[in-house]
Amino acid sequence: MRLPTVAIIGRLNVGKSSLFNRLLHKQVAVVDEQPGVTRDRNYAVCDWSGASFRLVDTGGMAPGTDDLMEKLIHDQTEFAIVESDLVLFVVDTHVGPDPVDRRIARRLHQSGKECLLVANKVDNDRLENEIFEFLALGLGDPVPVSAKVGRGIGELLDKVISALPVTDQTAEVDESAIKVALVGRPNVGKSSFINRLIGQPRLLVTPIAGTTRDAVDTPFELDGQNYILIDTAGLRRKYKIHENIEFYTTLRTVRAIENCDVAVVLVDAVEGLTTQDQRILEQVFANRRAAVLAVNKWDLVEKDPATADRYTKAINAILAKFAHLPVIYVSALTGQRTAKVMSLVAQVYAEARKRIPTAELNEFLQRALNRRRPPARQGKYIKINYVAQTEVAPPTFVFFSNQPKLIDKTYIGYLSNQIRREYGFEGVPFRVKFRKK
Repeated sequence: MRLPTVAIIGRLNVGKSSLFNRLLHKQVAVVDEQPGVTRDRNYAVCDWSGASFRLVDTGGMAPGTDDLMEKLIHDQTEFAIVESDLVLFVVDTHVGPDPVDRRIARRLHQSGKECLLVANKVDNDRLENEIFEFLALGLGDPVPVSAKVGRGIGELLDKVISALPVTDQTAEVDESAIKVALVGRPNVGKSSFINRLIGQPRLLVTPIAGTTRDAVDTPFELDGQNYILIDTAGLRRKYKIHENIEFYTTLRTVRAIENCDVAVVLVDAVEGLTTQDQRILEQVFANRRAAVLAVNKWDLVEKDPATADRYTKAINAILAKFAHLPVIYVSALTGQRTAKVMSLVAQVYAEARKRIPTAELNEFLQRALNRRRPPARQGKYIKINYVAQTEVAPPTFVFFSNQPKLIDKTYIGYLSNQIRREYGFEGVPFRVKFRKK
């Protein structure tokens, strides 16, 4: 049975993301004094008193706005209200009820959703006396909290658990789900790709580069396999990171790479493979993450029967050291091959967890040694006795030798190439280590 969903909503800058982080006891949403930082819906599982629910952070609501970004954020929040079982309507005790709060309250009355009114920024006993003016919103007694200092959080969570529908709380997050991070430069179509896959406008999509700021998780199932799709902010070169917010969202994207199982690196087909795309790939492999290269906006490229082959050869020429990386040409706009990307993701995920039996590895080692022996160094004969795979994800191979410190880099490269030629590991970085016998 699915986990119940709790949506945190409210106008701009009332502390929704701070409350989201406080309820989870960790920094998940980006928080900044500048209003409007949260744009997409941000999901996470919250546990309290033996019960679990899915918590959703949203952007600030701005009913009646003419601003394109504010309209899109407002639409996303409306979507969160519709899919939720309980709404936490957050208001600012320092400001008191304002016209936007009243319009949101009317919208909640119309929705018929179960709602808790949360009076935030109640940092002391004196401010607690100020919350009763929110009774005018007609949503019951406000719950006083301070997301900043943690005041009243336990009481709020108790009320949330009491207000949720009774469900089978033995349902847990599927640990078998493959965590997939969508990474790339700003505006290459990461959010559009996810929206196309799941068939609904889950994430904001605009022509404005940098629309996505948080790393946003979206559960998704295809062909019986569960995935968690992580949309991330576009990675820029460091000297282009001006805003404090962008600095933190870049860190969040890097963390998403570190925590994913497979990274789908999206590239703009019209612009071609850029230096920044190469840096992003290097960052993915530096973190030992499996990867798929998806060339998006393929519908915009003028094509003949040999276009894909020429494009692939050009990519391979630039990415010679990543020759094992699978490349696929897609269009998030038309849906061309988007589902095939997930098939590739499942394949490289399985490759990253592939384990080669020790006996088979040592037969392979003898063949490799027969073709080329390690050269002697410093007048010492080098012998490699045997090899074993000690880890998966990333696969790690340990070679035992009489002189492990004297084995030269070119020979290490030779053995690595032989492993890849024999066992594939497409899209998967692996480690080769040497130890004293």
